[in-house]
Amino acid sequence: MKTQDMNRDWISTAKTLNKALPYLQRYAGATVVIKLGGHAMGSDDAMDEFARDVVLMRQVGVNPVIVHGGGPMINAMLDRLQIKSEFVHGKRVTDAATMEVVEMVLSGLVNKRIVQSINRQGGRAIGLSGKDAGLMTCTQTNPELGFVGTPAEMNPRVLRDLGNEEYIPVIAPLGAGRNGETFNVNGDTAAGAVAAALKADRLLLLTDVAGVKNASGEVLTELTAAQIRTMTKEGTIAGGMIPKTETALDALEGGVRAAVILDGRAPNACLLELFTEHGAGSIIRSE
Repeated sequence: MKTQDMNRDWISTAKTLNKALPYLQRYAGATVVIKLGGHAMGSDDAMDEFARDVVLMRQVGVNPVIVHGGGPMINAMLDRLQIKSEFVHGKRVTDAATMEVVEMVLSGLVNKRIVQSINRQGGRAIGLSGKDAGLMTCTQTNPELGFVGTPAEMNPRVLRDLGNEEYIPVIAPLGAGRNGETFNVNGDTAAGAVAAALKADRLLLLTDVAGVKNASGEVLTELTAAQIRTMTKEGTIAGGMIPKTETALDALEGGVRAAVILDGRAPNACLLELFTEHGAGSIIRSE
């Protein structure tokens, strides 16, 4: 009986691969930028599963580029070091002391964890930040917030060079100022800027919700930029979903073909979105 069950499992796997063929062909050679949020990283097992998905994408010809966050890890380290934070209009002020911790956690702890997970699964990941090779030059977002930056100039050559050599870039959302400063950049904003600079085929924003919901709480699987603007104006899109949809719209305006907001906690979310008919989450297109 166990042998029969195993045979059914293998047959099911073979059928799944067979059905995935058109999508594998569709995305061969495509650049996909993935924003991995702090909450979406989850446990070590979840991290390893995500890493396997990324390595599989690279194996079938997709060029994945990872941009990660790390808010919960930064908060934990600030608490451990007893560095108190000030807030302006609900946003953390990043002073010099906080910026040192942010860079240490993002470029060190978080970035290397993701790189090591991908490499353990047989990938060739390389960690870097927006400060490397002039990738991301920033201006100060708001003087009241300190060292918080907005991408002003992008130089994606290093990412293209790494992709051509079949490396998987893993990017910490830090940028350099024109006067030598280091800026902390919102992870979604950084991912959108990277995707636009690369003219990516897809921007996948992994979050902790299933996607964009309508007034009845149902996830909408396909949306246009115009619908997003209308839903935001009406208040249907609110709270933490607003910056994510704004990032998606900015990416579309920058030349990205489509952006997807999906639940990063769901198993194999990226593979479901790219290589199945029903996809996962909410896909947003210009029209």
